[in-house]
Amino acid sequence: MTTPKIAQKAPYPVEVEAGKSYFWCACGHSANQPFCDGSHKDTGMNPEKYTAEESKKVFFCGCKATGKRPLCDGSHAKL
Repeated sequence: MTTPKIAQKAPYPVEVEAGKSYFWCACGHSANQPFCDGSHKDTGMNPEKYTAEESKKVFFCGCKATGKRPLCDGSHAKL
């Protein structure tokens, strides 16, 4: 599998904590969107690590088509 599943056609707003790492689901199969739950096994895809530089709200990509992985860049508007 090389094409990720679209989890949703909108970003996931998440309050992140400075210094904490998050693992964004790149395959779209996780039941814990936008984060990895290990469902990528046998997909050939791996989660993307995101470490928050500061505590704030960020928008993780839900469509998996972003060019700013793992954050939303508005690509969902073109799907």
